[in-house]
Amino acid sequence: MPSICSGNVKLHNTFLHLSFSYITEDPLSPVKRDLVDSSVSSCLVSCPGTGTRNIFALVSSRMAASDGAEEATVSLVDVLEEDEELENEASAVLGGSDSEKCSYPEGYVKRQALYACNTCTPKGGEPAGICLACSYKCHEGHDLFELYTKRNFRCDCGNDKFGEMECKLFADKEKVNSGNKYSHNFFGLYCTCDRPYPDPEDEDPDEMIQCIVCEDWFHGRHLGCVVPDCVELQEMICESCMNKTPFLWNYAAHIAVPPITKVSPCKGEEDVKVEAENDEEEKKIKNENPKSPDDEKVQVNGTSTCKRKHQEEAEGSSEEGSCSGCKLREMKASGRSRTLQGAVFWPSAWRKKLCTCTDCKVLYTDAGVYFLMDEMDTVLAYENKGKSTMQAEQAGGAEGRDPLMSALNNLNRVQQLEIIHEYNDMKTELKDYLQQFAAEGKVVTPEDIRHFFEQQQSRKRRRANAGQYYCS
Repeated sequence: MPSICSGNVKLHNTFLHLSFSYITEDPLSPVKRDLVDSSVSSCLVSCPGTGTRNIFALVSSRMAASDGAEEATVSLVDVLEEDEELENEASAVLGGSDSEKCSYPEGYVKRQALYACNTCTPKGGEPAGICLACSYKCHEGHDLFELYTKRNFRCDCGNDKFGEMECKLFADKEKVNSGNKYSHNFFGLYCTCDRPYPDPEDEDPDEMIQCIVCEDWFHGRHLGCVVPDCVELQEMICESCMNKTPFLWNYAAHIAVPPITKVSPCKGEEDVKVEAENDEEEKKIKNENPKSPDDEKVQVNGTSTCKRKHQEEAEGSSEEGSCSGCKLREMKASGRSRTLQGAVFWPSAWRKKLCTCTDCKVLYTDAGVYFLMDEMDTVLAYENKGKSTMQAEQAGGAEGRDPLMSALNNLNRVQQLEIIHEYNDMKTELKDYLQQFAAEGKVVTPEDIRHFFEQQQSRKRRRANAGQYYCS
């Protein structure tokens, strides 16, 4: 399941830009001025995700918890606890996309990180999407909506939707990309409620989950069903998409995660009956599709045990052409059904259980969901690719996409040594500065960080002036 967008990556990049600006005495020319002014605020607005938060979302939750607080702050301990998880998740999201080259020459990319520019294509105009590299190179300082990832999309940057603006990375683009699909997400709106996220008017904290068919994001409370445990290991199809592909309801009755029944403290006779029926259904499904003890187990009215590992998702038993007849036809003939209401959650490797006969392939194609036949279409597969890419770069000693290291490569050896020396000094001073907050149990605000860099610039100027000598 989708987990988080790349807002935290921009946090790390902004901090590195600030550090580099301090070291080189560059007056913020390579830095997004708006990011510097709001480095831990507006640029870190959390994008729709499941079960995780970026730093700004963490700040927002602290705001909600303290009504009398004068300003929103987050403790250093909180930041340190979140940092490693956020960095790993951001690597998963962005690692599968190229931050240096426009993805347009690759055509309709199977899956990539996407953005929409509210500055260049505001609401009321035509929706457009841009790739990761163009978000950095062509739309620096613009108001961007982070769309997480989407499938089969070609970068729009610089085409007719952007007027006179040309893409800096790949200007030779067609006027429009007719194969792209757009939604209200490209204007920063989500769910059936058609609201932004985070929503300043929404006082109810709620995670958002992405439908794997329409790829819109939905509040858990607007799915028309109870969100099951271990949702991050499952795929979800919203009710609207289920109704547009009605044959999926037959699969849902046999292989989807059984709908959760809300149970009162004292179970009545009807509750027990529902549990018994669901237990019997689970047993039958398990007999039809045996799994190892470590595989995912979902209990209808209890807790779920998520012991399976991510790499086990690739395991499956069915192969193309292995069935003697049509599985879908057999499911319809069985008479088993479920309520045709609410979103449907699907367990690990459920795609491998779809029928692959000729008639069904035509059915998937006509319904526009042939991608369900592809295990590599999943967001999890994309994230694993991103993680593998980042791990390979680290193992090989590669510099990856670190903006500070990229800047160092453009300098001569003397300048590199000077900057490394200055950077180490700054790192030591920053550590001492933050330790004061930790020792006193105080919190670090954006103003504290900006104040630190202002002090560093002032000290550096004094040292430089003291070292000047003039000949008489």
